[in-house]
Amino acid sequence: MPQTKPIVDIVNVVASASVDQKIDLVAITKEFPDVEYHPEQFPGLVFRLKSPKTATLIFSSGKMVCTGSKSEEAAVNAVNTVVQRLRKGKIKIKKNPEITIQNIVASVSLGGKVHLEKAARSLPRSMYEPEQFPGLIHRMLDPRSVVLIFASGKLVCTGTKKEAEVYRAVHNLHTLLEEKKLMEYE
Repeated sequence: MPQTKPIVDIVNVVASASVDQKIDLVAITKEFPDVEYHPEQFPGLVFRLKSPKTATLIFSSGKMVCTGSKSEEAAVNAVNTVVQRLRKGKIKIKKNPEITIQNIVASVSLGGKVHLEKAARSLPRSMYEPEQFPGLIHRMLDPRSVVLIFASGKLVCTGTKKEAEVYRAVHNLHTLLEEKKLMEYE
């Protein structure tokens, strides 16, 4: 059992969605003047929400990408809220969006320091080149994720699709670091 309990903070959940129809982005800009749409720079329209604080990219294909939420539930709510607002603004959307969580990014504190040099030698699927990047890059197979490990005991976990996988990845890695005596506590 690890000596400390990691503090996990989910900082971004990315969700993709599709309403399976073409969407008139120019009509949205007329109805919602605060959206951002510069088709000469980027083909998508940016629809921001204050609660949950997110940005949803909407494409004319009917596909959407929502970023910035702090949980799976908030990401789903944000996409549904955007679709409801579009409908209220007389933008015809026939189907409810099909939403898929694509990526979850979490910031983690292990509560102790990590010996990165030793970790680089003993953790499988790891890469550590301090001249290029101060953290060790560890690719985990179960759950499938990538964890950036810093000497300070801070981690960035990315690549999972469920919040439970974030916690499992952190727990598995923390336990492994302790078993291999790569953690140091003050």
